[in-house]
Amino acid sequence: MSKEIDIKQGIDWTTVWLYAALVFFGWLNIYAAVYNPDNPADSILDIFSLKHRAGVQFMFISLSFLLMLVILFIDYKFYDTFGYIIYAFMILVLIATIFLSTEIKGSRSWIKLGSFSLQPAEFAKTATALALAKYLSTQNVNITRFRDAVVAGLLVFVPPIIIILQKETGSALTFAAFVMVLYREGLSGVYPALGIVFAILFVLSLIFPNYYVIAGIAVLCVAFWYLFLKRFERTRQNLTRIIAVFLLGSFVVLGVDFFVNKVLQKHQQKRVQVLVNPDADPLGAGWNVTQSRIAISSGQFLGKGYLKGTQTKFDYVPEQATDFIFCTVGEEWGFIGSVGVILIFLALLNRLINLAEKQRSKFSRIYGYCVAAILFFHLLVNIGMTIGLMPVIGIPLPFLSYGGSSLWSFTILLFIFLKLDAHRSYKV
Repeated sequence: MSKEIDIKQGIDWTTVWLYAALVFFGWLNIYAAVYNPDNPADSILDIFSLKHRAGVQFMFISLSFLLMLVILFIDYKFYDTFGYIIYAFMILVLIATIFLSTEIKGSRSWIKLGSFSLQPAEFAKTATALALAKYLSTQNVNITRFRDAVVAGLLVFVPPIIIILQKETGSALTFAAFVMVLYREGLSGVYPALGIVFAILFVLSLIFPNYYVIAGIAVLCVAFWYLFLKRFERTRQNLTRIIAVFLLGSFVVLGVDFFVNKVLQKHQQKRVQVLVNPDADPLGAGWNVTQSRIAISSGQFLGKGYLKGTQTKFDYVPEQATDFIFCTVGEEWGFIGSVGVILIFLALLNRLINLAEKQRSKFSRIYGYCVAAILFFHLLVNIGMTIGLMPVIGIPLPFLSYGGSSLWSFTILLFIFLKLDAHRSYKV
């Protein structure tokens, strides 16, 4: 039996069909987002026309299938062997993008290729996943050791630092997904817990004056010393730790002002303000979220029907085919359709985690968790921002949102893992 037949039989077709279902449903909803019933020239056949985004997306989908075939025919050892080289190449591309790209909506993160544009930041996540998997699977590397944890942290956070220099903060934030992978591989739970605490401090610093929040941290530290530590536990070492926590928390609070006012762009600052106070700018920064929530809620239980969404047809929601594609789902397919999409995503994530746990190769297992973590983070943040629970940071919904960079990068990310999984019986 040939190796090609073995590979075909080894591919996890359940994952492939879940992927295909999301891509096909996304394509239908992209067409719904751009369809104009008042234009007599518009017809259902325009779903294939390159004059419409749906037609362009169909072209992207067709090319993504070619990418799948290329990935599946490349030797599975390639991804482990050249993980660092792919990562280094993407770092160079990200740096070059700062100088070679044209500014689009205040961001310099897109490279023009003829009539199309590519966003290298999307592909950098796959490169980072490969490099991180290769490093953590290296013999004698232990994430619980400080030195190894620092190296892993650098691999993860160098790309988003460069992406922030491109003024593409949303894409940079998605790299936080890799923290879940580090935790799975043995990183102390203290670090994710600190991340949650810092996020809470960040939000509190936006709501209350800095000195209120710092005073609150001080009160908690003093209360912990006197109320929760017994007399014999009140050692100099514990006092030093409590002081360190206070100073670190205060540093985070004071750093919020710098981050919001110096790092974020004006439109991003307004989005953060809208998250805290939805009525702060209802006709400006708050418009997207307000209209998105109206669209989703108007779909009610069963939806208004395909191509019958009024919020969609009158372009109330900007970027409805890209970042806000989920509100098209909510309006036209209702609660049932929205839950259905989420359930397909959850089934895909569950499948990926199960496959990752079955890997004999440590490299393949870690990479599989990277894929699951990235998809989960995008799903959580994208849907969260469309219903007003998270700030609008401009990241796509995997496989559903319009865009070649998004679809191709997620396709490459997923099918590299499926290729590795097809050779599960071999050691990388």
